[in-house]
This record gives sequence, structure tokens and C-alpha cells, in this order.
Amino acid sequence: MPRAIVDITPAGQRPDEDPSLAARNNGGVEPSSAPAPAGRREALLLLSFGGPEGHDDVMPFLENVTRGRGIPRERLEEVAEHYHHFGGVSPINDQNKALLAALEDGLRSAGIDLPVYWGNRNWAPYVEDVWQQMADDGIEHVYVLATSAYASFSGCRQYHEDVARARAAMTGDAAAPGGPTAEKLPHYFDAEGFVRANADALAAALDGLPDGVRDGARLVATAHSIPDVMAAVAGPDGHAYEAELEAAARIVVDRVAPGRPVDLVWQSRSGPPSVPWLEPDVNDHLRALAEAGEKAVVLFPVGFVSDHLEVIWDLDNEAKETAEELGLAFARAATAGTHPAFVGSLVELLAERRAGGEPRLGTNCPANCCFVPPRPRPTS
Repeated sequence: MPRAIVDITPAGQRPDEDPSLAARNNGGVEPSSAPAPAGRREALLLLSFGGPEGHDDVMPFLENVTRGRGIPRERLEEVAEHYHHFGGVSPINDQNKALLAALEDGLRSAGIDLPVYWGNRNWAPYVEDVWQQMADDGIEHVYVLATSAYASFSGCRQYHEDVARARAAMTGDAAAPGGPTAEKLPHYFDAEGFVRANADALAAALDGLPDGVRDGARLVATAHSIPDVMAAVAGPDGHAYEAELEAAARIVVDRVAPGRPVDLVWQSRSGPPSVPWLEPDVNDHLRALAEAGEKAVVLFPVGFVSDHLEVIWDLDNEAKETAEELGLAFARAATAGTHPAFVGSLVELLAERRAGGEPRLGTNCPANCCFVPPRPRPTS
């Protein structure tokens, strides 16, 4: 069912003013560059978006996702049909369970003795409930691994907010939150294992194309579109979402076909037409490529970490159908998923934070980083 929202901003403080969310979640101090204190009871939390587990969950889940955004009911019903097509079950749930198991194995192999938990923003297991469970288990500090590699409100800041909301829910007071302190692990779009996983997938997708078009196929990176106003404030200086994605796409392609052109396009737009979002849409881009005489395309969804519903529906269904209509040979690369190199990089990120070192972006974000000012309420 839809969850009540706890105000995470203490009285007298604006959301974009110090102390930052990173400092507040870390007990009122900025994440440290010193090693973790000896004897502190710590845990790793895999924090994700969440997804329905059956037909009856779909609309309540979508209401959680879109609360306060003014999305028309008919749009929710349209998106709901995508979930119902897969039995009302989001693939992201099993993918998170698989990643959880892989992380547990990776930690054991690295000699890191930490319990691993899983929580979601929009569906069970809700992060608020998991935070209470960690507190009951005696956990004092949590390293938060978000299933997003990039800067943006929805990809980074909102995960800081999820933690702040979970801690505030334990006491009902944002000025005196409870439960374990926390720090989010940094952005990992350029982590060696993430790059390698995407490069291996891109190479495999290229190999699946016919010989006659493989060498000339257009390489197209995709990521979730976001509103222009959100993109403009991503990162400390703005536009970090696009910059990080462009960097990741370039690094991945250079591992597979050095110097070959790469396009970055967008998918999964959900806002009203009156609100500008990042463009071009992947389907529009495919049409432009066909008009320019291209014969083949490989899509690689470097903006995502697993093959969840938006990847499967928007690329394997809609984009593939568009390519077929245009006569383009089409292949879609897999996401990083549980690729061993990717899992290894995530374990390394955790080990790096526990050992100390200067906290990077994503861990120690400025107070106004990725902050999107609320839209003024209409007056009657």
C-alpha cells in the first residue's frame, strides 16, 4: 500500500542548506576520510527502487512512485499494463536478490565480515522497515549501495533522502533521527568492473549481428531520461548526469572498438508533454539513423545496472519493434547485472570507504547537490 511520507527537513532548515543530507545521515558530521572505527557494528544495505510482486500490487506501487507528481491516472494505467504483461511482477526484485547473493559471496571472498540487507524506496521491503530491523540487530553504521551509478536527483540525492526518511521515521523527528548512521557509497559509473561488464555485454551484442553489418553498426548508449530542470542541477556544478553518462559510454566503447562513434540517447520518459525532458528519445533516434542510411544498431543501456522492466519493455519491445519497422538490424546489450567484475568493483568500493580516503561525490554531496526546488502550488 502507499506509504505515508515523513518530513526529513528539520524545522528552520531548508533542504538545500547545511548540514547536508550526507552529514545528517552520518550523525551530523561529514563522512570521514579516516578508517572505520574498530569494533563498530556495520552493515551493507542494497537500496533500490522496488517493484510489485503481483497484479494487485501494481497500482499501489505506481501510486507510491508518482506521489505528488500530478501524473494522470490514464498514464498510470498505461504503465500498469507493462507490469501486467509480466504477471504483475517486476523483474527488478529477483535481480536485486541475485545481486544480494553475489555481494554476500564477494564479501566472503574478500574476507569482509558484514551482514547485507536489502531495502526499497517504493515497495516492500521498505527502507523504513529495514532500518528498524538493522537497529534491532544492533547495527551502528550502514554503507548504502544504491542501484544507480550516476548523479541526479532520482539517481543519488533521492537515495540520501530515503535514508534520512528512514532514520526520521524511527523517532518521528527529523531533527533527532534514530537508528544506525549511514553513508552512501560513491558513484561507480567509471569503476573498472562496471566498465568491464558493460564492455563484455557490448562485445557480445556486436557479435550477434550479421557479418555484413557488424563493423558499421551504430553504437547507441541509452539511459533514463530526466526533466531538463533536474539535469541542470545534477552534481555540484550541474549537468553531471549527462557528463557521467557520456564518459561511461565513451569508456565502454573504447574497450570494445577504440575510437568508434557512440551516441547517447534517452528512454522511459514519464512526464507530461509540457515539461521538457532530455532528448532525443531512443525511438526518434532510430528513425533519424535510418533516414541517414544506417543499416544496423546496437543499444547498450549503460544508464542501468540490471535488466528491469524499463529496459525489457522500452528496448526489447518498443525500440526493437521500431528498428524492425525501419529495416535496421538490431541488437541489445545486457546490463551489468551480477557480472563478477561488477560485483567485485562494488566490494572494492565498500572496502575503500571502510579503509578511509577522501569521500568522493555520491558519498559526501554538498547540501544543494541535485536539489530540485519544489514547484509552487497553484493558488485558487
